[in-house]
Amino acid sequence: MRLFRLLCGLSFVCAAGLAHADVYGYIDEAGNAHFAAERLDERYQLFLQGDASFDSSKLSAPRAAASAAAATAPAWLTQHPALRKYEPLLEAAAQEYAIDLPLLKAVMAAESGFNADAVSPKGAIGLMQVMPATAERYGLQTDRKKTVEQKLADPKTNIRLAARYLRDLMHRFSGELALVLASYNAGEGAVEKYRNQVPPYPETRNYVKLVTQFYRVFQPAQAAAAAPEQQPRRVFLTIPGRANMPAPQTQQY
Repeated sequence: MRLFRLLCGLSFVCAAGLAHADVYGYIDEAGNAHFAAERLDERYQLFLQGDASFDSSKLSAPRAAASAAAATAPAWLTQHPALRKYEPLLEAAAQEYAIDLPLLKAVMAAESGFNADAVSPKGAIGLMQVMPATAERYGLQTDRKKTVEQKLADPKTNIRLAARYLRDLMHRFSGELALVLASYNAGEGAVEKYRNQVPPYPETRNYVKLVTQFYRVFQPAQAAAAAPEQQPRRVFLTIPGRANMPAPQTQQY
C-alpha cells in the first residue's frame, strides 16, 4: 500500500509537469557541488534534463576541482559520509512510520545537505529542517534541561519527527507526493488554501522539483550505480524564491 501511494504520488507529479525538472549546478574551487532547479547565474550549467542521467561530469569546474568534477552526481548524494552516518536513523524511522527510505534521504538532501547543524532564516532546524511549531504539535516540549530547538538539533529526534510528519501528510493528501512535498515546504495550510494544488510560490515549486529528482537518485538502482571511489564534500542546494516566500501555514489536526 505504501508503494502504491508513492507511485500514485509520482504519477501526480508527472501529470503536473514537475517530475521532469531540469537541475543545474556547478562545482566550486573547494570541490563543493551547488545544485538549483533553475540557472541562477553563468556558473550554473544544465547537467540533468528531465529523465536523463544524473551526471556531474557535465559541470564546468575550476582546475583545482577537476577530480571532483569527474565524479557522478549520484555519488555526491548517495555516498556522502554524513548520509552514511545517519543511515541507521533513517532506516529506523522509515520502518517505524512506513515511509519510503529514498524519500527520507531526498528530503534530507534538499533540506540541509546532510548538515545536522543547519538552521534556516525562518527557524527550521537540523537535518530535516523541522520547524519548532511543528515539533510542538507532535508533543515535543521545552523542559528544564533543553528547549524545543535544542531537542530538535538531535539527529534522532529530528529524523523521527520529520518521518512522522511526512507519514501524516501522506495520509492527509492521499499519497499525492507533490502535495506532500509542497506541504512539507510551505505548510499544509498553504496547499489547502490553493484547493489541494502546489502553491504558486517559486520556492515551493522548485523544492518539489528538486526533491522529486533526488528521490529518483536515491532509488536502489541509481544508488548502486554511484561511484564510491571519491569521498564527496558537502552538497549545497539552492532553492530560488526564499526571499519572497510567505511564512509556513499550518493547521492543527
